[in-house]
Amino acid sequence: MNQLFKASVTLSVLLLALPAAAEVVVVVNAKAAESSLTKDQVSQFFLGKSTAMTPVDQAENAPARAEFYKKVTDKDPSQIKALWSKLVFTGKATMPKEVGDNAGVKKAVAADPKAIGYIDKSAVDASVKVVYSGS
Repeated sequence: MNQLFKASVTLSVLLLALPAAAEVVVVVNAKAAESSLTKDQVSQFFLGKSTAMTPVDQAENAPARAEFYKKVTDKDPSQIKALWSKLVFTGKATMPKEVGDNAGVKKAVAADPKAIGYIDKSAVDASVKVVYSGS
């Protein structure tokens, strides 16, 4: 019984030490007219259904990417990859621009008034504007 208690305490301490999941937010250029977007509107840009804004993706292996697509489109990375492969193959859309991380997305969005991307909430600064947070 004592061993079980020690294991339980150790597990509790380890779980408390894990960082909380980062909150991913959707951002646009700070000067963009949009002040807020719905989940559906954001989804349209990142699923190739609207070309009103230019989507900017993080790298395929970035944790924020999987979290974003699950949160906004209810799809996992393999479903997104299959969808974009079909759209590109049929000539219906061009894949989103892919950059490495939060800093890359922020830089791309800050430089293009028609760009839309997603970054960790902690990376938001005056160069971009949050239009969707999902919380």
